[in-house]
Amino acid sequence: MDFDRCGLSNDELISFYRRLLLPRMIEEKMLLYLRQGKISKWFSGIGQEAISVGATLAMLPDEWIFPLHRNLGVFTTRNMPLHRLFLQWQGSRNGYSLGRERSFHFGSKEHHICGMISHLGPQLALADGAALAAKLSGTGKVSLAFTGEGGTSEGDFHEALNVAAVWGLPVIFLIENNGYALSSPVSEQYRCESLVDRAKGYGMEGIKIDGNNLMTVYDTIRGVREYCLQEQKPYLIECMTFRMRGHEEASGVKYVPAHLFEEWAPKDPVTNFENWLLANDIINADFVAQDRALMANFIERELQMATETSFVGFRVQDELSSVYAIPAASGEVATNDEPVLGEEKEARLVDAISEAIDLAMAKHDRLVLMGQDIAGYGGAFKITDGLLAKYGPARVRNTPLCESAILGTALGLSLEGYQSMVEMQFADFVSAGFTQIVNNLAKSHYRWGHAPNVVIRLPTGAGVGAGPFHSQSNEGWFTHVPGLKVVYPSTPADAKGLLLAAFEDPNPVLFFEHKALYRSISGKVPVGYKTLPIGKARQVLEGNMISIITYGAAVHWALEYALANMHLGIDILDLRTLLPLDYDSIRASVERTGKVLVLHEDTLTYGIGAEIAAWIAEHCFESLDAPVMRCGSLDTPVPFNRVLEQQFLPQQRMVEMIEKLLAY
Repeated sequence: MDFDRCGLSNDELISFYRRLLLPRMIEEKMLLYLRQGKISKWFSGIGQEAISVGATLAMLPDEWIFPLHRNLGVFTTRNMPLHRLFLQWQGSRNGYSLGRERSFHFGSKEHHICGMISHLGPQLALADGAALAAKLSGTGKVSLAFTGEGGTSEGDFHEALNVAAVWGLPVIFLIENNGYALSSPVSEQYRCESLVDRAKGYGMEGIKIDGNNLMTVYDTIRGVREYCLQEQKPYLIECMTFRMRGHEEASGVKYVPAHLFEEWAPKDPVTNFENWLLANDIINADFVAQDRALMANFIERELQMATETSFVGFRVQDELSSVYAIPAASGEVATNDEPVLGEEKEARLVDAISEAIDLAMAKHDRLVLMGQDIAGYGGAFKITDGLLAKYGPARVRNTPLCESAILGTALGLSLEGYQSMVEMQFADFVSAGFTQIVNNLAKSHYRWGHAPNVVIRLPTGAGVGAGPFHSQSNEGWFTHVPGLKVVYPSTPADAKGLLLAAFEDPNPVLFFEHKALYRSISGKVPVGYKTLPIGKARQVLEGNMISIITYGAAVHWALEYALANMHLGIDILDLRTLLPLDYDSIRASVERTGKVLVLHEDTLTYGIGAEIAAWIAEHCFESLDAPVMRCGSLDTPVPFNRVLEQQFLPQQRMVEMIEKLLAY
């Protein structure tokens, strides 16, 4: 194997050699530790070190890298302390993820390394976000994302490349083609001759290189990096290599034909680079022996440091308190007992939401809006109409139909301190971005301490004759996911105050807006930038005979009935926030009446009403005078026909349930 010096001095080449050797020697030690039971799992990158090391050497230290399982060389080349890495691999409380994640599923802001998730494709879009942040701030940086040949079969690979190309983002997408995705060979993954051929389909350039040649990888990525910056375009690199061990050690390699190991063994990146340095008198045999001994001693010392580090025990409260980042106090915040004072004006729900977005854009100059048709067209419901002219196309961005990639881009933006709002054209379409929300956005703070300030707006609900794919109430999909906040206002004032609070909150917030309420209801809304507390319910009406605990459009159904039947003493609690729930207000309502109906538009079975009913039965049993009852929509998809839709919705059944409870 021949190597190009790339204009480097002997000392620099020796430094490269040490960078390449270190992950190999660490891996050899970890394989021993695995057999000894000191670590539980290992994904080997032996034979692929040149890609991780060469790529990282070509990047600036403060440029974001998005590595995967076999990229130990990224972590070591970024000078992450080895004893901390050892602690991470042992699942120690003193590791980078505090014992919450395995092997390389963690990140470090200090080292500009983003924590991976097991769903490989979604990681690529995060690099889009980091590159967009660099483009917006003009910092002259690129981002680099790794994937394997198997990962290129996932839809997120195609979405991420498409978004990067359409938006002109300086991203390097690097494919480590090592021949196998677990046991599946490339013949079962794709039919194109080379994966790099896909670059042309997205309007970007690409190149296929020898991934086992350290200097080829380094020089290629160094040049590609300059291209991405100059042209403000992405680039695809396919690095050909081979996985010399199993997908992970437990899987073995029996499924790999023996001749492949014979073909690739002479191409070992460490051995070949070492031999080239020897042949060119840059190092000698004594140097190699001495350097390996010094490196082995270094690894042993770091291991000893990890062994001697005092163990900090796990506490339940620590775990629970780490799911969410704590919001900083900001704006004029009202509580449930202290309404916002000052000037008010009449506004529809749609107007209140539009005004909140406008105010947030004016206050937060690093807030970016993204969504299908939200720019010149103003969105499907015209909520962002006029914002393009006011804030420009850099901050009000039309997106391709790539829900998953855009949500990943939002997370990537947050790595560089940008806020974002992603509008789902309809709440139903959020299913296309489910993984990004529940596995990436929701878990980032708990896993590695990064709180993504992302607001996802979701026009939701039935009653408008839109059928089963534009009318679903899918808030229940997300209330089961720790790390998310789920908000669902029913009035213009709440919509404005809670949306402003969502922009202030460092955690990912799903903001549900009922489509049927957009232009059908209006009310007094405080003037100016005033937030309402997320996680605090609103007492709509106070009574002493029956509690209706509800949210969204159902608040108006309940209020209309209660006002027409004031003698029934109906107590109405509008939850406003579904995650986290305001249990104190729920308890207070139960204690006032002793009879409870949980009402929601979502289908009945496994709806949020089941959780609330279960909590009341467990915690407020002695206050109850009747069983907790639930009233929800029929357990069917949302029908298109208006008569069928009204039958589907629970509004008429609500009256029957109230009468049944009162008579109990």
